Amino acid sequence: MRFVPGDSAAPGEAYEAFIHRTACVPTRDNLHDFFNGLVWLHCPLSKRRLNELQAAEIARDGICATRGPLRDALTLFDENGAVLDAPGPLWHALLARDWQALFVTHRSLWREARLLVFGHALLEKLTAPRKAATAHVLISAGEMNPSAWDDATIAASLHPAHLATKPFTPLPVLGVPGWCVQNENFSFYDDSEVFRPRRDAERSPNP
Repeated sequence: MRFVPGDSAAPGEAYEAFIHRTACVPTRDNLHDFFNGLVWLHCPLSKRRLNELQAAEIARDGICATRGPLRDALTLFDENGAVLDAPGPLWHALLARDWQALFVTHRSLWREARLLVFGHALLEKLTAPRKAATAHVLISAGEMNPSAWDDATIAASLHPAHLATKPFTPLPVLGVPGWCVQNENFSFYDDSEVFRPRRDAERSPNP
């Protein structure tokens, strides 16, 4: 994979299709593309898998004004996704959006957790962090070895049928212990505009 100037794609050719055809990533001189490049370097297998699926969707459906569910999920993970290796009580609290349990009651368990921000748009936002910055954490289909969240495992977990269900759960990342000094005061989590409860209609699959 090579990085090339941002205007390298042929007129009218989709960005994802160009990458798939040429193994070149058009890159502009800005933070957004800088972080995209870093993720390509850190997780090349996962980025290639995303690109394969994106290019296949474009080849099948063309570039539509409205993306289908799979392409929408691929874009969401590419831009704003994260993966979490964490003990069970943290996962259960996250899926329930029980923020007090996640960040206060089980706070000490975060020493055993590992959060990898994958989405390059989210990485860009974290250069000037705001309290509302939220990752979409991938919920794996089936059982996974939590310690195996490396590039190969992430790539292998990107199944089209599963992704089309939008298997993500929100995580306000500045709530993570150690990510923001203000969250040492637990009133930080009282902001219901950021730490929103799960609606009754929402269902979350098991991690």
